[in-house]
Amino acid sequence: MAKKIVVVNAGPRMGWNTETLISEAAAGAESAGAQIERFDLFKLERYTGCISCFGCKRERNAGRCVCKDALTPVLDAIRESDGLIIGSPNYLSQLTASFRALYERLIFQSLTYNRERPCCNQREVPVLLIMTSNAPEGMYADLLEGYRQTLNRFVGPTQVLVSGDTLQLKDYSKTDWPWTMFNPEAKQLRHETVFPKERKAAFDAGAALAK
Repeated sequence: MAKKIVVVNAGPRMGWNTETLISEAAAGAESAGAQIERFDLFKLERYTGCISCFGCKRERNAGRCVCKDALTPVLDAIRESDGLIIGSPNYLSQLTASFRALYERLIFQSLTYNRERPCCNQREVPVLLIMTSNAPEGMYADLLEGYRQTLNRFVGPTQVLVSGDTLQLKDYSKTDWPWTMFNPEAKQLRHETVFPKERKAAFDAGAALAK
């Protein structure tokens, strides 16, 4: 029976770095025989992060967020999946607000506040977390390690893939204010030489997740 992999894009820009790597990872999973169910969070209708209603802390709702909105089918799909590929760009030294909304709901529903059984997750779902950033690759190592550890504990074994120093625009000369913090030529060169390798790494990671 084919594995079901849920793919979540928590970035707004279609065809750019985050969405490209997510699509590569999804293609890798499909190449290994997996069925893909994809969600683009910026295309969903209104939803929120955790509203702290504590409905998931009732035994009858254990492991299930009771807040009903556009994230409900995403959470349901992840819960029943065999793997999760999720990606986000880094905005202002953090992952996107859309990512955080899903992350809060995904993690909190399995947190019990019980010392003997801190997590009520009934089954592990392996995770591939992808982050892109215009900053150097190693700049957010601590941030990503925190996400990795929490996802490990409350969702399933997590691998992190980072693409740093990304190309942000096709033509930096067309900005109203010159973006003098960046070297457009160097970024373009990296996009042409390094980013294809990262695309291959994402494809391979997606395939491995599906095996």
